[in-house]
Amino acid sequence: MTEAGDLADAAASPDPRIGLRAAVALRRLADALENLQVDNARRHGWSWQEIADALDVTRQAVHKKHAGRTPVISQMGEQ
Repeated sequence: MTEAGDLADAAASPDPRIGLRAAVALRRLADALENLQVDNARRHGWSWQEIADALDVTRQAVHKKHAGRTPVISQMGEQ
């Protein structure tokens, strides 16, 4: 089984300690995946609005969360 699958199983544990630890790990994994894909979208020239629409949040929210850490790099590799 995958790490994410193992975490999902642990999140459903009747033991609150196991379930809560799994919830934290899943949240961290989701945050890392979001960062990775926002970077990917920006490298592919997506606007903040397109990213916001895909994440079902406002443009302002996604820009505030990611703009400071995401370099804008075109497909040609220029900054």
